[in-house]
Amino acid sequence: MLQRSPTRTRQGPAGRPASRRGLRRTALPYLLLLPALALELLVHLVPMVVGLAMSFTHLTQFFIRDWSTAPFTGLANYRLALDFHAPVGQALLHSFWVTCAFTVLSVGLSWLIGTTAAIMMQDAFRGRALLRAAFLLPYALPVFASVITWSFMFQRDTGLINHVLHDQLHLTSGKPFWLIGDNSFTALLTVSVWRSWPFAFLTLTAGLQNIPRELYEAAAMDGAGVWQQIRRITLPSLRPVNQVLVLVLFLWTFNDFNTPFVLFGRAAPPAADLISLHIYQSSFVTWNFGSGSAMSVLLLLFLLLVTAGYLFATNRRGSADD
Repeated sequence: MLQRSPTRTRQGPAGRPASRRGLRRTALPYLLLLPALALELLVHLVPMVVGLAMSFTHLTQFFIRDWSTAPFTGLANYRLALDFHAPVGQALLHSFWVTCAFTVLSVGLSWLIGTTAAIMMQDAFRGRALLRAAFLLPYALPVFASVITWSFMFQRDTGLINHVLHDQLHLTSGKPFWLIGDNSFTALLTVSVWRSWPFAFLTLTAGLQNIPRELYEAAAMDGAGVWQQIRRITLPSLRPVNQVLVLVLFLWTFNDFNTPFVLFGRAAPPAADLISLHIYQSSFVTWNFGSGSAMSVLLLLFLLLVTAGYLFATNRRGSADD
């Protein structure tokens, strides 16, 4: 009788089992990602966990030297922040509505200007590359340098804004204050839009490159005008890009801290009291880190809720269109 030879493990060219080589090849990408993942956890996850723990304590300047001695207060900091009949809750609610209005106007204007500029720069003409580079300058400049420049321009007596509006164009009866009072909201919105719209322009310019030119040529032959082409071809084709762009602009603008801090300092006027600067004041000015941490957690939950709702709505709309 013929006897079968024992089954041998398939060998690779180097004499190693193929299954072991396949396992190493599969695990290699994850091993390469481990350093970045470890740093990501160290930079983001650890502070989030520490901040969450701080929100349940009465951590003030008296316990900075030893955080473990701060008394545990449970949900007291959250109740204080959400008590809209108390001064702390009223101030937080006011800051929240100011931030919502600021975010809606800033994102809307940035998207509108960026879309208009991207469509205008779509066709080739002499000097287009230079003009595109000039459009991206506000986005490329460091935030501190650009915002400090704007703060000088908004000065009442020596600023360029009042010099143009009042001294040259005579549009105002007097030189208004831009960095205090109700005008501070307009100043903050101007700087935010000036810094944000180049990013929208850059993103939408890249999205326009994927739209075939044949669609516009066929629409023109059918008698469609410029506005009809934008409405029927450009905007529907840019919908996936706009979904991501609007979400990114919303998160960046709602969390913006550098712009109001550099423009106004540690204390912004009530008309421009964004929630990020308000939380900073509650934590590092009044030295109530427990209350400030609770406000930060509430802000994080709100942003997660809005993001989840936005993604659900856009994905559902995209599925319905398909």
